[in-house]
Amino acid sequence: MASQEFPTSNRVAVNQPPPLVGHDVVSSDLALVDAVVRHASAETVEDLVELGREAGGAEAREHGMLANQQPPRLRAFDRYGNRVDEVDFHHSWHWLMTRAVGHGLQAAPWERSDEGDAHAHVRRAAGFLAWSQTEPGHGCPISMTYAAVPALRVDEAVAQQWVPSLASTVYDPGIRPVADKAGALAGMGMTEKQGGSDVRANLTEARPTGVDGEYTLHGHKWFTSAPMNDVFLVLAQADGGLTCFVVPRALPDGSRNPLDVVRLKDKLGNRSNASSEIELDGTLARRLGDEGRGVRTIIEMVAATRLDCVLGSASLMRHALAEASWHVAHRSAFGSRLSEKPLMQNVIADLAIESEAATALAIRLAAAVDHIDDPHEAALRRIALPLAKFWVCKRTPGFVAEALECLGGNGYVEESGLPLLYREAPLNSVWEGSGNVNALDVLRALRREPEVLAAWITEVGAARGADERLDRTVDQTLALLGDQGSHEAGARRLAGRMAACLQGALLVRHAPAEVADAFCASRLGSSYDGTYGALSTSGSELRTIVERTTPVV
Repeated sequence: MASQEFPTSNRVAVNQPPPLVGHDVVSSDLALVDAVVRHASAETVEDLVELGREAGGAEAREHGMLANQQPPRLRAFDRYGNRVDEVDFHHSWHWLMTRAVGHGLQAAPWERSDEGDAHAHVRRAAGFLAWSQTEPGHGCPISMTYAAVPALRVDEAVAQQWVPSLASTVYDPGIRPVADKAGALAGMGMTEKQGGSDVRANLTEARPTGVDGEYTLHGHKWFTSAPMNDVFLVLAQADGGLTCFVVPRALPDGSRNPLDVVRLKDKLGNRSNASSEIELDGTLARRLGDEGRGVRTIIEMVAATRLDCVLGSASLMRHALAEASWHVAHRSAFGSRLSEKPLMQNVIADLAIESEAATALAIRLAAAVDHIDDPHEAALRRIALPLAKFWVCKRTPGFVAEALECLGGNGYVEESGLPLLYREAPLNSVWEGSGNVNALDVLRALRREPEVLAAWITEVGAARGADERLDRTVDQTLALLGDQGSHEAGARRLAGRMAACLQGALLVRHAPAEVADAFCASRLGSSYDGTYGALSTSGSELRTIVERTTPVV
C-alpha cells in the first residue's frame, strides 16, 4: 500500500521561533555590558565572553533541563545497612557545577581581591548573573560557598584550613577530608522549624567536648541546601548564647561526621538542587567566633548571600526577557511580527527597563564589595542590599509571569523553560530574609546607623537636576522618612521608594535616554500600579528599547 501523504505543515512547524541558543549571554545583554564597563572595564567584559558563549549554547540549555528532569535522590544507607547519607545527582548537575566552579563563581573573588584584582567581585557578579541563566538551582551551593568566606575569616586558623579549597576553581565532589580534595564547597544550616528567620529562637544545642573550641551539636535543621557540600556554617545555642560553628562533612581521619539527612524537600522552584532537613546528634563542630556572637559572626555572610539573591533575581528577569523578546521577534500573528505590534512593543520595553534597572543596581552593589574599605561604599552596601533584596526580588514573580504570557501557550509548556523560571521566581524573595525582614532591616539601619542615610542621599544626589521626576520622588521619599519612616507598618512603602530612587538615579546617569525616561515616567509616578505594558513612551523609543534588549544570534 502506498504511503500516505501528509501536508508539510504536519511535519515541519511553521511560524515557530527557533530555539534561543548559540548566543553570547554576556555580550548580548547590553545593560550588563554597560554596568560592567562602568564599574570595572571593557577588559572585564572580554574576560566573561567565554562564559557567556557557553551559557548561551545548546549544550548548557540541555544540561539545565536534564538537571531538573532528573532530580537528586537520597541514599540514607548503603547496601550493607551502613548509614551514608549521600545524595546522588544527575550527570548534568555535575556538568553545570564543574563550569560554575571553573569560571570562579564561588569563593575565588575573595582571594583574587586579596591578590590585587580591583574588580574581582564585579566580574564574579556579572558571571553569576549570566551563568545562572543556564539553570538556577546549582547557583545555591555556588552562592553559599561565596558567602561563607567572610564569616570563616573571623578565625584565621579556620580560614587557612578552608578558604583555599573553597576558592579553588576545581570541582571535586564526594565526601572526603578537605586535605584530600582539589576543591571544596560550603553550605549553611541556620533555620529551624520553630523559628525560620528568627534564628535566635533556635534550639539546636552545642556541648563542649573539653577540647578548646570543639563542640558536639544536637538538634534539627529545617533547611540545609546542598547537603553533599564539604563544610557547613551552623547556628546553635552554646552556654554563652547563639553561636556560629563550622561543621565538616568528613573528619580529618576520613570518617564521616554524624550528619543525618532526614529527607529532601519537595519544594516549589527548581528540582535540581537538594534542599534537605538534617539531624545533628553528636556532630563534631568547631566554634567560629565567640559564644553568643553567632549573628554578628555571620553578618557578612548574610550580606553576601543577599547580594546573590539580587543577582539571581536579575538573572531570572534577564533570562525571561530574552526568551520573550526572542519569541516576539520571530512569531507572527494577525498579519505581522508580534514585535511590530505597538502594544507588544510596550510590554517588552516595559520588561526591558525593569530588567535593566535590576541589573544596574545589582552590579552597583557588587562594585561596593570591591571598594568595601571606602566608608561611603560600606554604608551604601549596608542600606542598599536590603533595599535591593526587598525590591528586585519582590518584582521578579510578576515580571516572569508577564514574560511567560508573551509566549502564549508555548510559555506554559515545560520545554520552553519558562515554567521553571516562574516556579523559581519567588525564591529569592523568601530566602535570606523575606520581604518583611528586609524592609524592617532598612528601618533598623536608618535608626542605628546615620551614615547609611547619608550614603543613600549622596548616591541619588549624584543624579540631582537631571530629571525632575526623580528629584520630586527623592524629596517625597525624604519626607516619608520624616513622616512615617520610623513606623513598622510603612516599612515596605519606604523600602520600595528608596530602591526605585536608587535605580532611577543609576539609569538617569548611565542608561540610554529612552530607557531612563521610560523608567522615571512610569516607576516614579504616584499613579504607577505595576502593570507592564502601560508606558506612555513614543513608538520610536519603544522600538529602540526592544531592539536593545533582544538577543542576537
